[in-house]
Amino acid sequence: MEDVIIIGAGPCGLSAGLELRKTGIDPLIIEKECVVHSIYLYPTYMQFFSTPELLEIGGYPFSTPHEKPYRIEALHYYRTVAERSKLRIESYRTVTAIEKKPDGHFELTVANRSGERYTAEAKHVIVATGYFDHPNLLGIPGEELPKVTHYYREAHPYTGMKVAVIGGSNSAIDAAMDLMKAGADVTVVYRGEGYSGVIKPWVLPIFESMVNKGRIRMLFRSQVIRIEETTITITQEGAERTLDNDFVLALTGFRPDRKLITAAGAELNENGESPIFHPETMETTVPGLYIAGVAASGKNANEVFIETGRLHGGMIARDIERKQKRSS
Repeated sequence: MEDVIIIGAGPCGLSAGLELRKTGIDPLIIEKECVVHSIYLYPTYMQFFSTPELLEIGGYPFSTPHEKPYRIEALHYYRTVAERSKLRIESYRTVTAIEKKPDGHFELTVANRSGERYTAEAKHVIVATGYFDHPNLLGIPGEELPKVTHYYREAHPYTGMKVAVIGGSNSAIDAAMDLMKAGADVTVVYRGEGYSGVIKPWVLPIFESMVNKGRIRMLFRSQVIRIEETTITITQEGAERTLDNDFVLALTGFRPDRKLITAAGAELNENGESPIFHPETMETTVPGLYIAGVAASGKNANEVFIETGRLHGGMIARDIERKQKRSS
């Protein structure tokens, strides 16, 4: 019987593990992919919006010569923290169910890479799962075609190709800039009236300049309504247009999956978008079941970042420590 099992070895799951260590608890972390898999899925050359100090966990310094670190530096940092702290991490194990037993402890159903299932038991469970496995789908004909992806890694495969980028957030703008530099013919399709207010301020002027020079085609108030092998069809201000197209990057964001915690009995708010939890302890409506990081967000997963989600672990650790002292 474990004192605590943490589901997810992202930055917020690792932070929770380190904070629990400070209280004398050695948690087990179960991760269905690799450590910080969400960061691994970021674009290869992505630079963070945050400074390194805001990405630090467990008191381990994040050293970098850059004002804002890059993806590869973050991978090295979190991997090194996990190794040096000797956190107990079982990678490539998927928790498929959480059940609260009559005596108050939790039983987790876990599957390994071969599909073999086993159970693990814990007095407390922290769900620190991310959201990259669940993109916001467009729900349009042709979205299932091989030329469509909801993930962007790097520009090289798209050199000389006609690429449509759907979205207007930082991920879409950064991808469009990379694609242009690699020689792709880029069209950005965005339903907004103008540029999004969340675009990084040092990127927007450069992007606008590329649009004004005709190096990137920017279509506002527009939506892709159909994708075919060699074309896409968009609607813009009531009129339909068909554009030649080789690839579609549907960078429309992601959403957390609530099935794991709701099946365990945790309640969602009235609109069903986010779990109900105590803001000072991160405990859900199921006693002993906690959430950390993006798992605590609403419909917009970007409302919780690493710099805020990393603090959830300390709140949870303090609450569990208080409970253990009361029961001893």
